[in-house]
Amino acid sequence: MTTPNNINTSSFYFILMDLPGLESAHCWTAIPICSIFILSVIGNITIIYIVKTLPSLHTPMYLFLSMLSMADLGLSASTLPSMAAVFLLGQRKVEASTCFVQLFFIHTFSVIESAVLLAMAFDRCVAIREPLRYATILTTKCIGTIGLAIIARSAVLHLPLPVLLGRLQFQPVSALSHSYCVHPDVLRLASSNTHVNSGFGLFVMLTTLGLDAILILLSYVLILKTVLSIASNAERLKAFNTCISHICAVLLFYTPLVSLSMIHRFRKKKLPAQVYMLLSYLHFLVPPMLNPIVYTVKTKEIRVRILKMLHRKML
Repeated sequence: MTTPNNINTSSFYFILMDLPGLESAHCWTAIPICSIFILSVIGNITIIYIVKTLPSLHTPMYLFLSMLSMADLGLSASTLPSMAAVFLLGQRKVEASTCFVQLFFIHTFSVIESAVLLAMAFDRCVAIREPLRYATILTTKCIGTIGLAIIARSAVLHLPLPVLLGRLQFQPVSALSHSYCVHPDVLRLASSNTHVNSGFGLFVMLTTLGLDAILILLSYVLILKTVLSIASNAERLKAFNTCISHICAVLLFYTPLVSLSMIHRFRKKKLPAQVYMLLSYLHFLVPPMLNPIVYTVKTKEIRVRILKMLHRKML
């Protein structure tokens, strides 16, 4: 049976997936998911507020940290609508146009976060390798330019995705694998030729997430080389300690992503659907929640400010 060419995206729908085996208990699964979103929003808004209101924190490291919090808020806001519809309201049907818009924002903010992590790695590399020139290299104007470049790269590269998907053929109703829309998941449901979409998606992934990961690794090779050349063990520890929070953020972001990619490409037998969904949730939901916690625990200035804010509220 042939499928009509679905140029009008209002003519077909996608069905969002609940947690496998827990479809009847979606109200209960909504509790931890909503808690994660609430913690993410509170934590990241707090980081942005503290950095904005404390002039002493208007330095490259903290400005990049506020960018990371903004990216985390954007990623959380991109996944929240469909997940709330599934887990709170039990509504799993989503129009194709809405799905395409959501996947654009999810992938855009995900790549923005990756690029900010790269910028933070560059910041640490300059701070450790060129401490005397740090302030002259990473000026406020330079940081602003980096931020605009990050947004422009992410948005421009992902703008073609909804357009290319809208030219494909789909069944009138197709079931996704997640409670939100992502490009590979939507693409596998197409009943027409997807070579152009697959090639473009691979190009975007390699030139963003792939390139960022390689450059982050290179930055830490240079950092490690510099740290090992320091004679004093105390100075080595002090220099490396400034990178701990960023290393944790990188691992939180890339570990589920790399694990999911490796499973897809090298698995010898099909794994339960829960494994793929869990790794996907870890990638999109956990970093926005844990990044503010990690930086609060490891950064004295932010920790002290938060404690002062809590102390004033309790008085």
